[in-house]
Parts: sequence; C-alpha cells; structure tokens
Amino acid sequence: MFKKRIESVDFLRGLTVALMILVNTPGTWSAVYSPLLHATWHGLTPTDLIFPFFLFIVGISIYFAYKRSENSKTTYKKIAIRSLKLFGLGLFLNLFLPYFPFFNDFETLRFFGVLQRIGIVFFISAILYLNFNWKYLFGIALLILVSYWLFLGFVPLPNGTSPSFDRVPNNWANYIDLTILGKHMWQVDYDPEGVLSTLPAIVTCIYGILIGKLLDNRNVIKYLTLAAVTFLVSGYIFNIWFPINKAIWSSSFVLVTSGWATLILAFIYYLKDIKGLKFGNIFKYVGMNAITIYFLSSFISKTMYLIKIGGQHTLHSFLYETIFVHSFLSANFSSLLYGLTAVFFYVGFGYIMFKKKIFIKV
Repeated sequence: MFKKRIESVDFLRGLTVALMILVNTPGTWSAVYSPLLHATWHGLTPTDLIFPFFLFIVGISIYFAYKRSENSKTTYKKIAIRSLKLFGLGLFLNLFLPYFPFFNDFETLRFFGVLQRIGIVFFISAILYLNFNWKYLFGIALLILVSYWLFLGFVPLPNGTSPSFDRVPNNWANYIDLTILGKHMWQVDYDPEGVLSTLPAIVTCIYGILIGKLLDNRNVIKYLTLAAVTFLVSGYIFNIWFPINKAIWSSSFVLVTSGWATLILAFIYYLKDIKGLKFGNIFKYVGMNAITIYFLSSFISKTMYLIKIGGQHTLHSFLYETIFVHSFLSANFSSLLYGLTAVFFYVGFGYIMFKKKIFIKV
C-alpha cells in the first residue's frame, strides 16, 4: 500500500476486524451483553462504532494507495474490479445461507450487506478522491450530510405524509429500501446497509481520506485531536435535530463515529508511530489481511450453522453447549467466551498468514 506502513492504521484496522468477529459470533444471540449489541434504533453503543471505523480506515487506505496514482483507465479498472469482488463476496455470503446447497430460492435473497457496502463506498470514494482535491471533498461531504438531513427530515413522502426519523414506513430511508428492494432486505421494514443510507456512509470514508492527508503532516497529533473534537462536538450538537442512528446512518452518526475514530487513531498513533511502543502487533497482522479474515469468519460461522449433529444440534450449538455452557457461568459470559475463542482463532490465523507472507488483496 505504501512503503512505510503506519503502525497505528494497521493496528486499528485489525482491532476493528477482531471486534466485528466478536459481535457477529456469540455463543447464542439470546444471551449477549448489551455493549455487544447495536442500538435498537436511535442511540449509540460500542458495537455501533465498529463498521463506521472500518469504512473510515478504508478512506485512510484510499489516500495512501492512490495519492501518487495516475487518473487513468487502468486505475479506474482496478478500483472497479476490487469493488465488484467485495460486492460479489458479500452477495455470496447472503446466498450461502439459507439457500445452500441448491441456490435456487432467490425470493428473499438479501442484496446488500457489510461487504457490499464496503465495495460501493470504496468505489465511489476512490473515484471522488482521484478527481477532487481535499477542499472539494470536504465540501462534497458537507453537502451530502446537510442534504441527507433536509431530505429525511423535511421532504413529504409521495403519499403526502410528513417524514420521520423513527422506524416507520414514512422514514425516507426505509421507504426507498422497501420500494426498491422489497423482500430483499435484512428486516421486513428496513436494511441497515440499504440504498439511501449508503450516501452518508460514503462521507465516513471521505473523512477517512481527509484524516489520511493529516497523517502526512508534521503536527499530526495536534491536527488529529482538533479534527476529533470538531467531529464530536458538531455531531453531538447535530444529534439535537437529527438523532444519532446507525440503521439509517444519520449525519450526526457520521460525525460522532468519525470523531471517535480520529481520537482513538490519534492516541494509538502517538503510542506506536511516535513513541515506537511495540504492543498489539497481532492485530496488525490481522489488519494486513482484513477482508480475507472477515470473509472467512463469516463463511465458517454460516457453515457451522448448516452442519447438523444428531437431530437437535448444529455444529455451532453443539460446540457452544458442550464446551462453553456451565452451571457456574452466566449465559451472557458463556456466550462471550465463545465469541472470544472465535476471535483468538482468527487472530492466530492472521498471524500465521503474516509469518508465511500470505497477503491476499481482495
């Protein structure tokens, strides 16, 4: 990606992937600690930070990967191919369960998802970066956030009803998803990686690009801290009019999560890239094969739900109930232990890939 890798960026990318695996792989969804769940609708939990952090880091990677690239057909082709790969991998995961092994029931196949959103956001953000300087990118980001708020909050729906930010049919994000996607959504009434909410998700990536530019500055900690405070203050103030909400990726959500991402990055950058402290390298190894490890974790997890053992268990439930469920442990803690074990497994896998110099670029 670039000659001298920034340790803090690799660390944060790997840590983010590890946390994605943790929240996606509990022993049972009926027993999960609340910080490891998404907010029901409005609000923010630690889990809600994870996906925007990843898109934010995608933006930083775009800055360093393409800052010396030519604005050429070859570059665009590479960007398009990578985006299609990401979208295809995500669609495959959606298709794999519950339609495997026949792949013949597409009536409710979910079209979008985490990898699909990464692919779309990467494509649009990279193209914007190649064609506009940082001032225009900042202006585009601001325009999207303000326009998104005005559209969702003030434009009446086609049937004349007033718009809402709540989980209701007259929420514009939900309305458009229902109209375009129909049954091909995560829930019957909305999709957290839906059509309209992709626009502010692009802003999250653009902010990552802009922060990547700040990492080239000598006074990097000063500027990162200033940017973080600006994001956080503006985001929490904006929350008064446009509630923080991951499901519709509200403008305040973009600002607040970008603020936390910048602040945490500044802290890690100071420790690892300035002070040279050696800690958490295992997460760096995961970060260097982030998409591969995330995809494998999702694929293997889905496979474990498909494999039947006896008449009552899947491989997942059998391992969970046999190894992790004990009378002296709470249900939540047992479920957490299962998730942590999965994280340790994939972190170890990332280390093995690094030692064998296996780096798979999706």
